Amino acid sequence: MNYKISFQERTKLGMEMLSKQSPVTLEGARAQAKRLSQASQSKVKKQRCNAIL
Repeated sequence: MNYKISFQERTKLGMEMLSKQSPVTLEGARAQAKRLSQASQSKVKKQRCNAIL
């Protein structure tokens, strides 16, 4: 990463990257939150099982 760029240039690059991303829908955000919640719960369960052994 180039650390010698100005804040304006960094902002411009960030906005360009964001414009290339697909828009987020409410349904998509809810589905992602649900997947992450389930994944974190299973991870906690695995850690607890490994701690017992």
